[in-house]
Amino acid sequence: MSRRETIRNMFAGQGAPDGAFWLGNPHPDTWPMLHEYFGTAAEEDLRGLLNDDFRWVCPQWNSYQHPCGKPMFDMQREGGGLSCGGVLAECESVSEVDRFPWPNPDYLDFTESLATLDSLGDVYRASAFWAPFYHEVADFFGMENYFVKMCTHPDVVRAVTRHMVDFYLEANRRFFAAAGDKIDAVFCGNDLGTQMDLQISPAMFEIFMLPYLKELIDQAHQHSYAFILHSCGSIYRIIPQLIDAGVDGLHPLQARAAHMDAETLGASYGDKLVWIGGIDTQKLLVEASPGLVRDEVNRVRECLGSRVIISPSHEALLSDVRPENVEAMARAARHTAASMVAAR
Repeated sequence: MSRRETIRNMFAGQGAPDGAFWLGNPHPDTWPMLHEYFGTAAEEDLRGLLNDDFRWVCPQWNSYQHPCGKPMFDMQREGGGLSCGGVLAECESVSEVDRFPWPNPDYLDFTESLATLDSLGDVYRASAFWAPFYHEVADFFGMENYFVKMCTHPDVVRAVTRHMVDFYLEANRRFFAAAGDKIDAVFCGNDLGTQMDLQISPAMFEIFMLPYLKELIDQAHQHSYAFILHSCGSIYRIIPQLIDAGVDGLHPLQARAAHMDAETLGASYGDKLVWIGGIDTQKLLVEASPGLVRDEVNRVRECLGSRVIISPSHEALLSDVRPENVEAMARAARHTAASMVAAR
């Protein structure tokens, strides 16, 4: 069975006894270190050496081609802090929201993403627009303003979110028409957790996030794609809502966040989701020995079952992660990964 088909079967409710692995999307500073250690020169060479089963191709980062060079969403934030106000920080009316120059989907060009998809071999393809509307609405207002406006101006918050999600739905519609069966899953990212808990209550999540997320989920399913949600931090309290909404896979399972450890997730939700991640990047991959990393991979697989894609607990591997631990993680992730040693 092909690697792509193996993961498709995971999302169809079957297990993968031989395991599956995704390296993630290492930070640019990390790639030179990995290439030096593994003796590779190109990203695909390294992924092939590690028996990486999964690719993420995101048209969001390169497809919006405004004739004047404007960004997709121009938040015009002041300063760098999360609470620094954006262009709608003082907005108090829906009419003002409607007058904002929202992006035009006619400026989308998928040439680069489609070429990347065409170049991929036997791997599972997660794609579509990242659609991080939770973060972006926060950027338009400033995060503190965003949370306050949920209470003081909920209609304004909903209006901004509506414009943003409508754009993503249309962008995805056009991308899906062009990509067809070149992709397998929609990969969507909205970080809702902190190390200890949610950033907003489950009740506020249900009002200001879930209806829009559900539209993106339903759109994916209408095109026969699985839906994978990326959400860092402790999101344990809303996992039942995510399952009910139709989320098929959850990433990255931030291992040291409250209640996001593999044992708790496996005991609570078992095989109701495909689990992607779970190998701690905060301490384990930075400080532990390769032997301990292998032991942890085996433990995570035992806790989460055969519908798990072993991967770092954050995809953007930083340069403090030891390459020998990356190798140990990849080798332990798949029983067949011993062939990697012979290839080196």
